[in-house]
This record gives sequence, C-alpha cells and structure tokens, in this order.
Amino acid sequence: MSATNQYLEFLQEWLSPLGEISARAMFGGHCLYCDGLTFALLAGNTLYLKADELSRAHFTDLGLRPFQPFPDKPEVMQYYPPPPEFFDNGEEMERWGRLAVEAARRAKASKGKRKRA
Repeated sequence: MSATNQYLEFLQEWLSPLGEISARAMFGGHCLYCDGLTFALLAGNTLYLKADELSRAHFTDLGLRPFQPFPDKPEVMQYYPPPPEFFDNGEEMERWGRLAVEAARRAKASKGKRKRA
C-alpha cells in the first residue's frame, strides 16, 4: 500500500466524526466527501479543506494559503490546509472540518438556486 493510500485511510477514519467520509481519485489526488458533499481535497499528501466567503478568513488570518493546482500558474482553488492543531486534537478537527462541510453545503445550495433561475 502506498503512503498516499495509508494517509487517505487515516484521513477517512480521522474525519469520520463529521459524517460518512468517502474519497474518489481525481487528477492525481483525491476528492473527499462528507455525506456526499465535496468538502476536502488531498493533493501531494496535503489535505485542503473547502472554504468560501463566510469561512475563508479563518484560514487566511492564520496565513494559510489556498491550493494552487499548477505551481507555474497563478490560479488557486478555494481549499486551504488546516492548521497543525487539526491533527492533534479531535475537537479542533471537528471545528475546522465543520467549516469545510458547511462551505460545501452552501455551495450545493447556491448551485441549486442557479439551476432553477
């Protein structure tokens, strides 16, 4: 088993208090889902949590930088690495994880509104 698969299994177990965690391979990394909502990415053995207008400041205030899929291009995605305490403390994991799940819920709700318009 590769290190990435071991890490992915660890993440799925670690994040399980948030809900049903599943993963799907995409573009050399993985998308992580909580109860069917994309709430995190795993790229290069780094976890990134979904952020939006309401949660982004929690990440940026700590100096955390967004996921940049192509290092030679300026585009970024609204996924940020969690702070180190995320991996040391279950309560911190749940706090940060829930921020990402809520951002995913808002994104899904927003897409639903656009389709109906």
